[in-house]
Amino acid sequence: MSPWWKPLLVATAAFAALLAADATVETTCKAAAATDDRVDYGFCVSELSKHRDSPGADAWGLAKVAANLGVNNAGGAVRDAEALLAGPPPGAGEGADGAKTKAALGQCRRLYFDMELALAGAYDDIDARDYAAGKEMAVEGIALARRCDAVFAEAGMPSLLARRAEYAQQITVLCIAITDLIE
Repeated sequence: MSPWWKPLLVATAAFAALLAADATVETTCKAAAATDDRVDYGFCVSELSKHRDSPGADAWGLAKVAANLGVNNAGGAVRDAEALLAGPPPGAGEGADGAKTKAALGQCRRLYFDMELALAGAYDDIDARDYAAGKEMAVEGIALARRCDAVFAEAGMPSLLARRAEYAQQITVLCIAITDLIE
């Protein structure tokens, strides 16, 4: 028969590991925010803590988590654009405004698809420890999100994917800042 305290010891060790993982996310986010003014510490902790690969990850692992979150967001933007394209144009009739909305959504769908590929490339490069190439791919991702916002602005309407663009820029800046901590 095993001693009564063994399950308590195992539970205590598991709890300590959980606390250490949270400290790693918080410590990495604090360092990233200290080195890059664009990093929002609260956003960093909140988003990285949600991902299944974050507990116990070092800065290298967390940079990949940030890239992966960017890939997921870009894929979500593609699906959002496709859903909007499948229905009647939001907030516009079937006339010229509807055509402009659909054209802008079509361009943004392609831009976010390219962003998904760029951030997947950033993930792969960071995973291969080619940090310069990973950051270059992430920077490309930021530019693609901004181009989508510009497409809507040129059409004279607010972006229907603004929430996705804001998240994309924040998570991509975070990926770059954490990657800078590794080098």
